[in-house]
Amino acid sequence: MVVAHDWEDAAARPRLTLADALDAFTAPPLDAVEIDCDLKLPGREDEVVAALRERELVPRAMVSTMHVRSLARIAGLEPRLRLGWTYPLVNRPWDRSVAARPAVAAALALMRRRFPGRARRRAPGLGAAAIWVFHRIATPRLAAVTAELGIDLIAWTVDDPEAIARLRAAGVDGIVSNDPRLLQDGGGIV
Repeated sequence: MVVAHDWEDAAARPRLTLADALDAFTAPPLDAVEIDCDLKLPGREDEVVAALRERELVPRAMVSTMHVRSLARIAGLEPRLRLGWTYPLVNRPWDRSVAARPAVAAALALMRRRFPGRARRRAPGLGAAAIWVFHRIATPRLAAVTAELGIDLIAWTVDDPEAIARLRAAGVDGIVSNDPRLLQDGGGIV
């Protein structure tokens, strides 16, 4: 469920508040579903934590974000909340620009090479229970690092069956897709 992915997305949708979205998870059939609140904007941590507490959703919620300062703030507000570190920090769909493809390919190759070491060093200090990565960064090496750290590796956003198969083979723990039907035979990966 998306409340708003970005400002453009928010303008194109009927107004749905965080409260509206979270209320949906307090009654059947969603009352047993685990929730990830992907915090896109820093400065909303208090609001998100309060909304989760008010609905008694903290035990089955994770808050993930690209903003590491927000992770520290959330941990201070509600130590029981699981945290997810989303990587890399992006604020526009840079992977869709034809002109940028060579630069994006080079940047992704560099991230695939360097991020496993960075994750090993940084994730424990962030208190992350999971690392959420752009799917083209997920590798068997990164999956091994997250397994060693005892945290989940979740790849976003994958709508291609071949990419899903590659990610499963790489050892990711979860996959985000706009089409959940692609994940039906996932062997535990949702």
